[in-house]
Amino acid sequence: MADQILTQELLHQLFQYKDGELYWKVKRGSAEIGDLVGCKSAKKYSMLSINKKTYQTHRIIFMMFHGYMPVVVDHADGNGFNNKIENLRGCTFFENNVNRSMSKGNTSGYKNVSLDKKKRKWRVAFRSKGVNMYFGMYEDLELADLVAQEARDKYHGKFAKHK
Repeated sequence: MADQILTQELLHQLFQYKDGELYWKVKRGSAEIGDLVGCKSAKKYSMLSINKKTYQTHRIIFMMFHGYMPVVVDHADGNGFNNKIENLRGCTFFENNVNRSMSKGNTSGYKNVSLDKKKRKWRVAFRSKGVNMYFGMYEDLELADLVAQEARDKYHGKFAKHK
């Protein structure tokens, strides 16, 4: 089995999917049939090993259901441990990146909104596909947030994340 190519068929032979988790269908090393597959990594994802190669569990689940491995598998809700198939979607690096949570260094409390200290107004801006995009300056913080949300919806579509 060491030389087998990773296929949808092989994955269905090895694993049973249930509620975002994988369970062994075969005995492997110390793992028994029915044991939970994988472990949580420090990088916020569940990992597993097949033939001495490590994979992110969400990528294996996606391939089990869809038959291919996309460039990136995105967690729609942003939770890297929520591997339910309805939460997983294939995407580009750009789409995955715009589905990120607000930066920890954010001081306004709103994504893509920052205070211009000289003008004492809220600035709405972000970078999209390599282009700096500017959406204006606002005295009202809530209005700035609304403009930012509408801009994300327009330029990021279903991958727009507002928090």
